[in-house]
Parts: sequence; C-alpha cells; structure tokens
Amino acid sequence: MNIREATEADWDSIWPIFHEIVLAGETYAYETNTTKEQAENIWLGAPRKTFVFEEDGNILGTYYLKTNQSGPGSHVCNCGYMVSSLARGKGLATTMCEHSQKVAVELGYKAMQFNFVASSNEGAVRLWSKLGFDTVGRLPNAFNHPNLGYVDALVMFKWLEKT
Repeated sequence: MNIREATEADWDSIWPIFHEIVLAGETYAYETNTTKEQAENIWLGAPRKTFVFEEDGNILGTYYLKTNQSGPGSHVCNCGYMVSSLARGKGLATTMCEHSQKVAVELGYKAMQFNFVASSNEGAVRLWSKLGFDTVGRLPNAFNHPNLGYVDALVMFKWLEKT
C-alpha cells in the first residue's frame, strides 16, 4: 500500500471513483451529472495537492487538500476523501485522513475543517470524530440526500498544531 501525490496521468483511474460517488449523490454536494472534465478541475486542478492510495498498481482511494479560506483564514485547510466501493471497510479513509493531517502540518496549516459533511454519512462522521474532529456547526436541512430528503450538514474541525 502506498500513498503518493497524484499526477494528471492518474486521472483516468481516479475518475471512476469520483464518478461513482458523485453519481450516487449521497455524500458530496457536487452535481450528479458532473462531467469528467469538470471533475478533473475539481479534484486535480483546484486543490493545492491531490493524493492517491495505491495497492498493487491500482488506485483504490484519493484525497485532495486545499486552503479553506484566503487571508486571515489561510491557516486552515480542507480535504475531501473518496474510496472505491471495491475497497471500502479496509481502513483506507483512516489512513488517508491521518496522512492528510501530516501533509497539512508540513505545508504549514494549523487546522483542518470539513465544511459540509452530510449527517447521514454516519461512517464518515464516526471516523472523523474518532480521529479527533469536533462537530462545530450544524446546518439544518442543508444537504438534499437522494433517498432521505433534507438532512443536516455538519461542519467538523480539528486544530492540528501542537500546543
């Protein structure tokens, strides 16, 4: 198993993961009809860094890291994680989140914030909580889940700098 920085050449392997997750409409606030080109900009172009989780030459997961806000908020980063349905339940999200926190500190970030976690994404909420993220905000009915209807979105935050 290996986590490495993604390259443009990885996009064809990242796209099926991105497409599957976004098409389901259950966890990310991206349009379900996001095109491959739009997705590439979202996942590879806009973030500061993007990484892939690779095993035996196959990309099983990916995450991006970007500055959450500019100016006085630029010490806080944001990440998004995706794991292939073929690799879920094997601890990839945990490994990627732990890796992203180390990278964030190396890049000079003091904190990490997840802006819009669907409360119905119980596995993610449980994992982020286990990894030290606090739920600092709740946006009532902010996420329109395709099966559950309107559910809350959570803002989750972790201070990374050692005090």
